[in-house]
Amino acid sequence: MNEHTYAVIMAGGGGTRLWPVSRKETPKQLLPLLGKETLFQSTVARLERLFPPERILVVTVEEQARVMQEQAPSIPKENYLIEPAPRGTASVVALAAAVLKKRDPQAVMTIQTADHHIRNLDLFQYLLRTAFEVAEKNYLVTLGITPTFPSTGYGYIQQGEPLDGDYKYPVYKVKRFKEKPDQATAQELLRRGDHSWNSGMFVWRADVILAEIERQMPDLFRAVEEIASAWDTPQRDAVIQKLWYDLRSQTIDYGVMEKAERVAVLPAGGLGWSDVGSWDSLFEVLLPDLNGNVSVNSQHLPLDTHNALVYSVNDERLIVTIGLDDVVVVDAGDVLLVCKTDQSQKVKNIVEHLKKHHQEKYL
Repeated sequence: MNEHTYAVIMAGGGGTRLWPVSRKETPKQLLPLLGKETLFQSTVARLERLFPPERILVVTVEEQARVMQEQAPSIPKENYLIEPAPRGTASVVALAAAVLKKRDPQAVMTIQTADHHIRNLDLFQYLLRTAFEVAEKNYLVTLGITPTFPSTGYGYIQQGEPLDGDYKYPVYKVKRFKEKPDQATAQELLRRGDHSWNSGMFVWRADVILAEIERQMPDLFRAVEEIASAWDTPQRDAVIQKLWYDLRSQTIDYGVMEKAERVAVLPAGGLGWSDVGSWDSLFEVLLPDLNGNVSVNSQHLPLDTHNALVYSVNDERLIVTIGLDDVVVVDAGDVLLVCKTDQSQKVKNIVEHLKKHHQEKYL
């Protein structure tokens, strides 16, 4: 990678589907969900194989920045870009691109999220290197994930014709982005074989994505240009406070990518990718025992138990399951969650219930 390449980690989310362990104070990216390292630390380590710490930026909110700086002290403090409040991924991308362009007009950046798990690190590096080559030709590049089942939880990207150029990995023009489908549509997309899951990982030149944001979201463009011009001055906080809260909350996918023209996709199979989006997704990432059981941070004694996930914040607590199949048990200390594995996506409904009934101490 040359000196004009950068990585930007989006790290402001909450991860409500991993409640009751993922909370306001301890969102999922700051938790050791898959081992000793937190998801954020794993993301930093993955990127440090390609970028020096001074070319890694983190966009997050104030209450998470301090813990992140403790978890990844190699990243310079000035590389933490603080959002006053979450305003969607379009604002995150725009802010990072504007600040980077001011620091380095030739900046080319990859957008990564702090809560993904990737097993095949060699392939990840290979993909990113190719994606940066494509981005240098003024394309907006997205890393797709070759579907392994008909998921209704991801958006899809339809690939068109191969992109001209001597690339070391197959690259295609993007035909269209598709929203999360119903089950029948997901099965059809999987059968057709020309669709990838939208991973939310991107590569582009800072000036190219800003030009696209200016075309499609001019209000956002004007705001981040003004914020970036004040970024390294004493006026920064006043300017961002004045402009940020009026921004419309929008994702980069809906706000920009769906209507952009020069978009390319690298469909990645074998990456071992997971967005660790719900408790049942840990079965995809962690190695189960002979009975299909997965135990994390807990002493689990299973009797006649199969395909169970047991997670605890207290590794000295003994958790015993008898005659249970296909369940998730999560001991968060003050909350105990027990559900069928195929119902774990409904955890976010519980979070909404707690908000509605003002049970803030459990959020």
